[in-house]
Amino acid sequence: MSSEFFLALLTIVGIDIILGGDNAIVVALACRNLPPEKRNKAIFFGILLAIIARIFMTFIAVLLLNIPFLMALGGVILLWIAFQLMITSEENTNVTTNTTTLGAIKTIIIADIVMGFDNVLAIAGAANGNHLLIVLGLIISIPIILWGSKLILFLMKRFPFIVYIGASILIYTAAKMIMEEPMFASTFQDLGWVKYLLTFLLVVTITCIGWVTNRIRTIYTTIH
Repeated sequence: MSSEFFLALLTIVGIDIILGGDNAIVVALACRNLPPEKRNKAIFFGILLAIIARIFMTFIAVLLLNIPFLMALGGVILLWIAFQLMITSEENTNVTTNTTTLGAIKTIIIADIVMGFDNVLAIAGAANGNHLLIVLGLIISIPIILWGSKLILFLMKRFPFIVYIGASILIYTAAKMIMEEPMFASTFQDLGWVKYLLTFLLVVTITCIGWVTNRIRTIYTTIH
């Protein structure tokens, strides 16, 4: 396997870590009213079915990204997602709690599909059509959602700069999607090392804009 394969896999792992936090909260909220034996069952089957649905969604996303200009459009959308990730301090997740196993599983699946669009889009872009990468990335997301995401959310609150690192990963993936858009690929390929400089500048620029936006909001909130 090439270094490019492992770089893409590491990118997907980073995407899963950063974007998996909200999914862990959904699981916890949906199952918190269940007794322990039912809770474990709901978590297992809820996550399993949600991952299967996400694999299906990602394969569809890969097929759709073959449509002219759609990969570039996906990259632009991902840039917006990355920016929103930086300037949104806390997402409001409205999840109805359940008292039945089936109800909890249904909530987990629906919420994961709705909230997982950014994850699906990012993985589809990072994998660049490689089905093995897609499956590996989504399999890796299972333990991350189950065990790791709450820790990441905790660290994000303690060390806000982690949010900017996560956003940078998404911006890099978005730039890669735009530059590998079939309609633009040859143009960017002719630029040689300049395209890497453009990617770096895009990551730094959008990250800095996000940081400045947050500082302005903080100052405004302090004054008022």
